Formats: sequence, structure tokens, C-alpha cells
Amino acid sequence: MTKNALRGVVLSCALVPFVSILAQPGPAATCTRSANLLACADAEGNSYSVNTVGNTLYLRGFEKDGHRYWAQTNSRFGQLTFFTGIASNGEAWVGYTRRVGWTTINRFSSSGGGSSKFTCSRMTGC
Repeated sequence: MTKNALRGVVLSCALVPFVSILAQPGPAATCTRSANLLACADAEGNSYSVNTVGNTLYLRGFEKDGHRYWAQTNSRFGQLTFFTGIASNGEAWVGYTRRVGWTTINRFSSSGGGSSKFTCSRMTGC
């Protein structure tokens, strides 16, 4: 998963509890929602779904540009959320998000060599 795409997934899941995944620029996604499932697709052919079970989020998606399917699991423990993911091309990633007041501290790394640490605030963004 590209660094920007991964950052979008991290931001989406870290900042908004039941996800409004519009962290990346581009056309808005069209979504369908049930009690525990959110399924979205955008005009560019990307799609994803988010399923909630207790404190765990299960995400699955398709990235049109890379022609890849991906899956990610986020587990929340108080102010900390850990996540792991894998894509159909074999790339894997891990990371965490820690909430401190209105700020989140985010860190991730991937088997493709990408890694990043960034801080986001609800007042100033990322």
C-alpha cells in the first residue's frame, strides 16, 4: 500500500470512530451503512468496507491504481489502537495510534520499506 494510501487508512480509523473515510483528496465516496458495516466506493473504482465487532475494526478494500486487494485489523485498548494489514501483492504493515486529548500520535511501517510518524490534531489537522 502506498504511503499516502496507508496514511489515509490510518487517519480514517484513528480520528473518526465509525469512519468517514475521506482523508484523501479526490471524489467523495458513496457509502451504504448497516448497524455494524460500512461499504463504500468512489468514482475512481476504489472500494472498501469497515466492519465493527466490539473494540475491533475489520477493514477490506480494493485499490484501483495498484490493482490490489487489502485487509486491515484495528484493535483498540483504551487510548491506544494497534493495526496490522496485508495486501494482495504480499506487502504487510503494522502500526499504532495513540490518542492524547484532541491529538493523535500515529506511527506505522511496512514491509515495502515505508515508515512514518505523524501527529494529528482535531484543531489543526495533520
